[in-house]
Amino acid sequence: MRSRFAIILTVAFAVAVAHADDQKNKKDDPSQIGNRDVGKGINFYTLQREMALGKQLAQEVAREAKLNTDPILAEYINRLGQNLARNSDAKVPFTFQVIEGEAPNAFALPGGYIFVYTGLLDIASEEDELAGAVAHEIAHVAARHMTRRATKSEIANIASIPLSVLLGGWGGYAARQAAGVAVPMTFLKFSRSDETEADYLGVQYMYAAGYDPNGAVSIFEKIQALQRTNPGLAARLFSTHPMDADRIDRTQKEIQRILPSKPEYVVTTSEYHDVRARLIAAQNRRKSDENDGRPRLRVAPGSGQPGQQDDKDERPTIKRRDLME
Repeated sequence: MRSRFAIILTVAFAVAVAHADDQKNKKDDPSQIGNRDVGKGINFYTLQREMALGKQLAQEVAREAKLNTDPILAEYINRLGQNLARNSDAKVPFTFQVIEGEAPNAFALPGGYIFVYTGLLDIASEEDELAGAVAHEIAHVAARHMTRRATKSEIANIASIPLSVLLGGWGGYAARQAAGVAVPMTFLKFSRSDETEADYLGVQYMYAAGYDPNGAVSIFEKIQALQRTNPGLAARLFSTHPMDADRIDRTQKEIQRILPSKPEYVVTTSEYHDVRARLIAAQNRRKSDENDGRPRLRVAPGSGQPGQQDDKDERPTIKRRDLME
């Protein structure tokens, strides 16, 4: 009996290892994008619940942040993002929005909600650099990093869960948590392994969508340069996406290792340069209006010329009033 049990365990372990190896091999093969489960792991949140959570958080962001209202920019970012999403492993629909802000950054929420700062377009001089940043965020969603991380946090607090809840099963516990507790934004801070996986998957999604995956390396290098020149600002902006030389070097090596060379890639487009120029022009106009502190001339009454005044002052005069009258 004991030997039979040992055989069963051995077979089960072998099957699990074989499945893990198969998934690992698929993760190295961009031709398997869409046919692999990169978000596999312990997760208390169903995809439907994850999308509902993301929608709730996205609504909060929209209330607090200043969204860019330029329809041309919004349509362009959405089209670029949807192209990358179609060439990803994600199993949820995506929504892309643009936030007015100098931060050269982007971030993802659970369930396919991605926000891009206008500052990212300021430093991304080519379209493949922008695509690299967006593909990285799509990879976080595809791998379900946010809800898997939230699940790990809940497991860490398992000792405080009443026995009655445990006896009710993990499904009931997960339902209670998701229904009654909003996941704090602190759960959106990714681990080093999460970032490594998002880098790894992101360059594959770029490659599948036709972009030069080295655009990701280029935008990473620009972020690293910003960290060197302004470490305080960078620490605040990129606390969820820390950048270092090892990360850049690793990404370059993975591109060479797993992505076969193509005869041509999309590096940039005239449309991107037009949209970027439009955005920069709008920003410059706004800054000019805000910084224009010069006194403004007013047309004097009775005169068609600013700054000129007739002998007779037609402005209303204030007369003294004798309160004793």
